Amino acid sequence: MLERVKERLQSFGYIFQPGDETILSFCVEKVRNTIKNDCNVPDIPDGLVYIAVDMAVAEFLRAKKTFAPEDIAGLDLTAAVKQLQMGDTSTTFASGDGSLTDEQRLDNIINYLSTYGRDEFSCYRRLRW
Repeated sequence: MLERVKERLQSFGYIFQPGDETILSFCVEKVRNTIKNDCNVPDIPDGLVYIAVDMAVAEFLRAKKTFAPEDIAGLDLTAAVKQLQMGDTSTTFASGDGSLTDEQRLDNIINYLSTYGRDEFSCYRRLRW
């Protein structure tokens, strides 16, 4: 899953810095534990892998925004945040051309990545006794 997260970050134009591996590993494990605890399963189900990847990317970007904002200054947020399309669903974040600041665009993409697909967790939940 770590490699998929790296590929997803690179698709946003992120350039890896020294020390990112540790932060990224922590984010992946945090998301893995969140899904396992929420669904009460021993490992992430195959149907939730890509949702987990996006959630890990969101955790990583949130950490970078908080502790090393200069590392994410080169992200291309105009294309990534203006419109996202998955199948028949399309999400547009900008209400007009250039109406959002870069920080607002980053916040929007982080919120989208961290929440999209959480409703699918219920398909994999197991009862706890």
